[in-house]
This record gives sequence, C-alpha cells and structure tokens, in this order.
Amino acid sequence: MKERYPTKKIYVGDVAVGGDAPISVQSMTYSDTHNVEATVEQINRLHFAGADMVRVAVPKMEDALALQEIKKRISLPLIADIHFDYKLALEAAKWVDCIRFNPGNIGEKNRIREIVKACQDRNLPIRVGVNAGSLEKEFEQRYGATAEGMVASAEYNIKFLEDLGFTDIKVSLKASDVDRTVEAYRMLRPKNNYPFHLGVTEAGTVFHATIKSAIGLGTLLLDGIGDTLRVSITGELEEEIKVGKAILKDSGRVQEGLNIISCPTCGRIEADLVSAVAEVEKRTAHIKTPMDVSVMGCVVNAIGEAKHADVAIAYGKGSGLIMVKGEVVARLPENELVDRFVAEVENFAKENS
Repeated sequence: MKERYPTKKIYVGDVAVGGDAPISVQSMTYSDTHNVEATVEQINRLHFAGADMVRVAVPKMEDALALQEIKKRISLPLIADIHFDYKLALEAAKWVDCIRFNPGNIGEKNRIREIVKACQDRNLPIRVGVNAGSLEKEFEQRYGATAEGMVASAEYNIKFLEDLGFTDIKVSLKASDVDRTVEAYRMLRPKNNYPFHLGVTEAGTVFHATIKSAIGLGTLLLDGIGDTLRVSITGELEEEIKVGKAILKDSGRVQEGLNIISCPTCGRIEADLVSAVAEVEKRTAHIKTPMDVSVMGCVVNAIGEAKHADVAIAYGKGSGLIMVKGEVVARLPENELVDRFVAEVENFAKENS
C-alpha cells in the first residue's frame, strides 16, 4: 500500500481533513432541510452510526433559513450543499461549517466571488464539487463528460479561488461509474495538495453501491489518495457509514476493530459456521482494538489459519479448539466455543488497548 499523499490540512468545524488527520466518513440527509425535526433526527442517527460530518441539501431559501436552528441542535460539523442559487450559499454561510457548491451550475463568476467572500468572513472551507453530469459548457463541449473534462473544471475553479486569495479548499471529482471517477482523481492528484473528498456518485442500492464504492474508493485509498469520503447509497443513512468504515478498514487505512477471517461455505464444514460468524460479529462489534480473528469450519483450513490469528476457533465435528496467538487454550464442545472465543477476544482487547 502506498503512503498517503501529503495534503493541506483544513478544518470542517472541529474535524480536520487532510494532512495527518484520519480519513473521515460523511453522509447526507434526505429530509427536507426546512423540516428541522426530521433533519435533526437524521443527523443524530448518523452521529450514532459513527459519521464524522454531515451534509444537508439547501435547494430553497426556507432550507437555508432553517440551518441556524439545526446547527444549535446537533454536534456534527454541518455542510451546506448548494446548487444554482448563490444567495442560498450566502445565507447558509452564516451558520454552517463548510459550503459545497458545483461551479458548473452556479453561473456568473461574480456570484462565486460573493460565496468566497462569505466563507472568508467566517473562515469556512469550500468544497469544489465537480460532477461529470453537470460540467460547465466550455469543458463539456471541449472534453465531453470525461475525466479530462472533470479535471479541467476542477483546475479552473481552484485557480479562480486561489486568485481571490482563498485556499481552504477540498475537491471532489465524482462520476456515476468507477472508471471515470478513479481516472479523474488520479489525474488531478499530482497537480495540487488540496484534500480530496472521495465518492462514486449515484452509485445505486446497497448491493451495487457497496461494490462500486469498494472498487473505486478502495483503489484510490490503496493509491494513497483520499482524505474524506462518502459512500452514496440509495437506502438507509447508516449503511453509508457502515460501508465507508469497512472500506477504510479493509483497505488498511484504518487500524481498528476485528478483521474476521472465516472460510466460505462448502461441503467440508463441520459446524453451523454461518450462525457462529454472525454471532461473533454481533458480540464483538463494540471492540475497537485492531486484531485478526479466525472462525474456521473444518480441519482442512482451520489449524493453518488459526495459527496466524490473534484469537481463533478451529471447528471439528461436534467440538473444536480455541487458540490464542497460535497456542491451544481450550478444547470444547461446539456449543461452548463462541462464548469462550468472545471471552478471549475481550481479554486480548483489554491487554492490547
């Protein structure tokens, strides 16, 4: 895995993005933002799911005016998502921690200047959000809806902000397919040191979005690219956070929690492995200490994998072994293995936290 690309550190509220800060995970509410109760409820759900920050849509002035009350009632940093009407950004900037706008649909440059001035007055960062589906006409006509067009748009707008003396910038380059998304981020990354917000936009339902995001975001993270991310899912908010954290963990960018190694279902399995792994996942979800654990269902793979795990179950027929760091600590009936395994995991976490 490559070293993470060195980027400028900015702050969205009290959350650092870029530099040596952890890669943050964010999501976006789907309520009408002017419905304060519904919006606050969704933000709180995201907070408890582990989100680091949250974005809300601001399509109308009544949404912008609701931000003051929303901000009073939440603890997550709040990002306003602005399209088309720059006046919404000017109102939102009074209350939020960051403004995201798509330069391709804001229009006249004097309007962007006003947004920049409002953000400068409150030391708010700006996310330049480039989307392949809404490039400025000049870039779409020249390049089409390609990675090259996305990068050209981003570079143009970054320079525009820089010329106004504004450098608290983060950048996103989103397309609805993995290939253009990855190509655009890779193309732009060597050209500046601003933090990147990663995402494959309009990725679909949980199944499809998980696969697209795992491929696209995982590829970029392994390349050392990315400072904050959103997994876009047509579905429940908590799933975006769950998948995002899993991608960070399995790409090796976050060392936290259990890496559960379990064999695929096959005819050699000598235990109810599916139920056992589900119970292990549920009963160890709270553990933050990084460790490798193995839950294996037959003698062919069990001992070899178990030897290399921090804690392991090696199932046999009607019984099995509990192993810690390759050493057998117990031989027990099948119905006692998970309880003992969880106890050993808890003990290992306590000793190594």
